[in-house]
Amino acid sequence: MRAFLDSNILAYAFGIDPRSATAFKLVEDGGVISTQSLNELANVPRRKHRLAWDDVRRAVRDVIVRCPAIITLTVDLHHLGLRLADRYTLSVYDGMIAAAAVIGGCDTLYSEDMHHGLVIDGRVRILDPFAPV
Repeated sequence: MRAFLDSNILAYAFGIDPRSATAFKLVEDGGVISTQSLNELANVPRRKHRLAWDDVRRAVRDVIVRCPAIITLTVDLHHLGLRLADRYTLSVYDGMIAAAAVIGGCDTLYSEDMHHGLVIDGRVRILDPFAPV
C-alpha cells in the first residue's frame, strides 16, 4: 500500500492533540507528500500559533526525513488537480492534493477534511484516519 498524507495529518503528527499519535504513526510509516503539504505545514503554525521560523523549519525537515517521496507541483499536476476538483466537487487545493496522490501512484489518501471513502479516478481512496470505526 502506498499512502499519501494530506497536510492536516502532518500538522497533527507534530502537535499536541489527541490525534497526534495516529498521525505520527502514519508519518513514521513514510507516506508520500507534496510540496503543497510542506507549504501548508509551514504556514498554519506560523499563522495560527506564531511558531518561530526555526521551529517551522525543524518540523518541515522532520517530515522530509520521514517522508522523502515528495510530489512537486507541475503544470500537468495543476491541470489534473483542476479536473479532479471539478469532477469530485473538491476545493482547488484539495484537487491538487488528490492529483499529487494520483501522480504519486498512491492507493490511499489520508486526510481529515476531505470526503471519507471517496475513490478518485478508480484508484485512490480517501480515508480519514480519525473517523470512528
